[in-house]
Amino acid sequence: MTTDGDGDAVEDGRSAVVDADVRSDAEDGDGVLPAVAAVERALARPVPATASSRETAVDGVREAIRAAGDVDADASADDVAVAFSGGVDSALVAALVDAPCYVVGFPESHDVAAARSAARAMDVDLNVVELDLDALAAAVPRVARAIGRTDAMSVQIALPLFLVAERVATDGYGHLAVGQGADELFGGYAKVAKAPTDPRVDADTVVGARDEMLRTLPDQLDRDVRALAAAGVDPVAPLLDGHVVDAARALPAHCLVSDRGERKFALRLAAREWVPDSVAFREKKAVQYGSLVGRELDRLARRAGFKRRQDDHVTRYVESRLAE
Repeated sequence: MTTDGDGDAVEDGRSAVVDADVRSDAEDGDGVLPAVAAVERALARPVPATASSRETAVDGVREAIRAAGDVDADASADDVAVAFSGGVDSALVAALVDAPCYVVGFPESHDVAAARSAARAMDVDLNVVELDLDALAAAVPRVARAIGRTDAMSVQIALPLFLVAERVATDGYGHLAVGQGADELFGGYAKVAKAPTDPRVDADTVVGARDEMLRTLPDQLDRDVRALAAAGVDPVAPLLDGHVVDAARALPAHCLVSDRGERKFALRLAAREWVPDSVAFREKKAVQYGSLVGRELDRLARRAGFKRRQDDHVTRYVESRLAE
């Protein structure tokens, strides 16, 4: 979910909170969004026994995905759209949910091209939400206020999610199905694959590094759910179902990262039941880079006079928009 230039998770934290009183009406009495609380509960359960073999592990993931495949009980089938970027996570969600798909990005972006290719392979309906600088600039203060953060990485990630959700809401859908959680659960980050030699993780094993990423998941999900709520839609997240969480936590290292360094290995193998191999094994850029939102937000910052040589010039730009 939160990723840096290598497609790796970044602990963006809450150091750049812009409005501590910004809270969704859907929060519980402790100020925690229900979707976040559900994931926290799933992660708090005892760690399942490690699967004894690759076959057993993949079967467990496949069965968990099948159990999670029904659309959220609060959402009727005709009230759901899918955030679809052409990678294995969103393609798997699209196969499970069977609803219109939406990709967001600038016209020349990787995500738009990948989503079109995957949509053809899967024979699904695809709606392309093409961005321009004006739309991006207008969304910046709304997103920063909604997520309660101004740091560049958080805003870069939340912007495409908000913009695709805004279009979905305009088209009459109240729920957006997303692939959130797959990278954290299944070892989708380079720093996990390189553990223990990667200095960006403290863990000395692949499983330990994956667990480090899992601890960032509630904070990241909080950001994403707030972005969706600001656009007027609620999330449907099949890959965060408790069955899937348990199956992922039972994976041995070689099912998170293959001997060839292929990340999310067990998820890709399990996904073959629902999606073509060309999609199941496709590598994809992080959303802020694949959509080109990160690049264009940098362009907006520089046009506003914030130079790259300045520390955190994009964050400074976001903060300036809130002061308008």
